Amino acid sequence: MSTAYAEQLPAAGHIPGNKGMWAGILCEMTEFAVLFTVYFTARVFFPQEFRAGPSDLNLYAGTLNTLLMISGSYFVVNAVIAIRENRAGLSVRWLVLVLLAAAGYMLTKYLEFGWNTAHGVTAGNGAFYTVYYYLTLTHMVHVGWGMIGLLWIIVRTRSGAYTPAEHEAMESFASYWHATDLVWLIIFPLLYLLR
Repeated sequence: MSTAYAEQLPAAGHIPGNKGMWAGILCEMTEFAVLFTVYFTARVFFPQEFRAGPSDLNLYAGTLNTLLMISGSYFVVNAVIAIRENRAGLSVRWLVLVLLAAAGYMLTKYLEFGWNTAHGVTAGNGAFYTVYYYLTLTHMVHVGWGMIGLLWIIVRTRSGAYTPAEHEAMESFASYWHATDLVWLIIFPLLYLLR
């Protein structure tokens, strides 16, 4: 590790981003905590539906979206590292990869919902399917918000707004993206794998 890069690393105990974003992340986590409570409550009352439901879903789509979300988190980490190394151009390239991963996620969900409809998997089919749509559509909304924020971060990075010493907004976005990724990593096994 170069001395210049080591000097730009955050101090021990540094919390990335800003308080406003962490308040937003707390709201997101609270929202999903409520939805996960609904999931587990419904699972208690409709155990057969929740054992059978995952076999009706498209596991390939769920797996692809998991890979896309994890990839997006990897890309955003590299974007933050690049800006800390004063390599804004490289940071933009990593951020564009995050955007492509997010767009791939949205496209995969769109195609998955089309597949669901063609195979009769609708929210009206029972408690499992209602919970599935609530959780996945709510997550899609959060990915969409992340994409809007990401476009702003890309524009700001291209304009030279972030430096190795000042890139709090990028760290805030990265924290949000990791939180959204974490939620998907809980949704995926609950809906697609757990029988």
